[in-house]
Amino acid sequence: MTQRPQRASVIWHEVECGSYDADLELWEELVRNRGGPVLDLGCGRGRVALHLAKRGHSITALDVDRELVVALAGQAEGLPVTTEVADARDFDLGAEFGLILAPMQLLQLFSGSEERLGCLRCSAAHLTRGGLVAFAIVESMPKPIDTPPPLPDTREVDGWVYSSLPIDAQVDSGSIRVRRLRQTVSPQGELEEELYEVGLCSLDAAALESEAREAGLAPAGRLTIPPTDAHIGSTVVLLEKEA
Repeated sequence: MTQRPQRASVIWHEVECGSYDADLELWEELVRNRGGPVLDLGCGRGRVALHLAKRGHSITALDVDRELVVALAGQAEGLPVTTEVADARDFDLGAEFGLILAPMQLLQLFSGSEERLGCLRCSAAHLTRGGLVAFAIVESMPKPIDTPPPLPDTREVDGWVYSSLPIDAQVDSGSIRVRRLRQTVSPQGELEEELYEVGLCSLDAAALESEAREAGLAPAGRLTIPPTDAHIGSTVVLLEKEA
């Protein structure tokens, strides 16, 4: 089999997240209303950071995955983007921000309240006076309805075709587990596939606001990201630094 391209985490991130845009208008409005500079936590490949930077906003993009950050930096030439390889649960950038964003359920990827508190405390420490933090979370999964399944997300890279199809979401008392079927087709037509699962800790807005108070952040409202044909909706919890 022909050797596949490297940077697997970059490719799959682009396949599964790159086309999602239902939240971009909300982040853009927050930046317009609050100003910057902006810190994008869990920036990944730069879906949000690049969108905002292309509109003239100064962005610091942070992610723990070095490959994703390097890929983002390669696309950000000439744009007001600074990249940082760091853990959103424990970071010190020596800077303050008027707005800190955490799209795509970042907080729910952490193992529990202690890790979330680490992120909340670091965020509070990096806010300017009057600054705002905005965390997107999934509070619950919608009930299944009898509709055709969504089409898979696909990308072609150097002759290889990458496809990712959402299979199901399993909910228990403490987590939401989302499963995808990942398929890779080589230039010669050879197929490989695997089941890939992402686990999200269950979290609602009230619980997050309660934890945020421990970190010195006060509730400042909630916004809604509407669902799409392929993605469920999210709640955006807004938090301000307490005086």
